[in-house]
Amino acid sequence: MTISNTNRLNLSAGLLSVTVALVLVVAKLWALGQTGSLAIAATLADSAMDLMMSLGGLAAIAYAAKPADDDHNFGHTSAEDLAALGQSLFILISASVIAVAAVLRLLDDDVSLPERESSGMAVALFAIIVTLGLVAWQRRVARITGNKVVKADSLHYLGDLIPNLGAIIALFASSRFGLGYVDSVVALGAAAILAVGAVRIGKTAWDALMDRQADPEMIAGIEAIVDGFPGVHGYHDLKTRVAGSRVFVNIHIELDGSQTLDEAHAIGAALRRAVIVAYPRADVLIHQDPFGVEKHPDDTR
Repeated sequence: MTISNTNRLNLSAGLLSVTVALVLVVAKLWALGQTGSLAIAATLADSAMDLMMSLGGLAAIAYAAKPADDDHNFGHTSAEDLAALGQSLFILISASVIAVAAVLRLLDDDVSLPERESSGMAVALFAIIVTLGLVAWQRRVARITGNKVVKADSLHYLGDLIPNLGAIIALFASSRFGLGYVDSVVALGAAAILAVGAVRIGKTAWDALMDRQADPEMIAGIEAIVDGFPGVHGYHDLKTRVAGSRVFVNIHIELDGSQTLDEAHAIGAALRRAVIVAYPRADVLIHQDPFGVEKHPDDTR
């Protein structure tokens, strides 16, 4: 898939995410006014944060799609990691607000039960259906492009399904059995799920910003391609780093020193193509060394 097609897929996922979040915020505002349910309030706060993060994610996707320039020779894909890190912080704030509100309501002996629960349950069910459609598209896009913003957004929206299911359970328990405390318990559970997802997203983004190496499976796959490649007698200094959805690969290969420069170049170019075919999001730089050459004493690195 070409870079332009990849960018279009990522942008489509970002635009759909913003649209869904906006629709759900409006729907849940209406449901909160109808029911006064804390569980609905929790899902509303979550959707409001979703809208903010989706807007930021869409901006990051658009910026990351910009080609390399004089100021950013390796492209702009690290914007994906910055956006994902920001998303994780927003999610943690949202989870904290929801948890505090739930605890305060649990400690309050005089709390009114939700009203018109059927309206709230209908909106929560609508949110589940719309979210499932969004997550399905995001996962397809993330599988094709490897975009971290889309992956993080998909994970968060998948986590939204549980709070929405919880809101339905809480409203049903209130309507059928008069159990008002279920509303707060569900909100606490939703906050915990949000916090766990935020930590997971944040760690992945932080690792990338700190130039963490690629996944061990990918490194092993590259080694398998290089090992025994026609004309390559050995390799060393295989280094990788992740930036957004891109993986930068540097490697030194050892070739027959008596062959011509054209022949050496052809081997290196063929190896680069083989790695990119296996890992389309890789940016590969290959250095050719004569086989058996000794490291120069002045080379400290």
